Amino acid sequence: MLTLIKKILPIAALLLSAVAIEAQPVLAAATEKNKPAKPYRILTSGRQITIKSNKDIKSIMVWSANGNRILEQKEINAGSYNFRLTVNDKVLFIRIQLNDGKVYSERVGIH
Repeated sequence: MLTLIKKILPIAALLLSAVAIEAQPVLAAATEKNKPAKPYRILTSGRQITIKSNKDIKSIMVWSANGNRILEQKEINAGSYNFRLTVNDKVLFIRIQLNDGKVYSERVGIH
């Protein structure tokens, strides 16, 4: 009888853990649905970067992953802005401020 319990106990524990794992909610998918759409798009083509917005862009700042400032452009007042990278960094951080005062930051990878 004791050997039967020793054989069944690990199987029961495995089945119960599989049920518990399936019952966990997927939080990443739920938060993605609740995010509002960004009012801008960042397009990359090689070393050329274009930022398009459905609202006027006030300023843009770009940093490398090391923290070096690559670009700072103020008083753009246009719906799009493009620039060419002069550094060989693969990861950039872009801060966009729109004319309505809202500020957005995004990490961008360059191929």
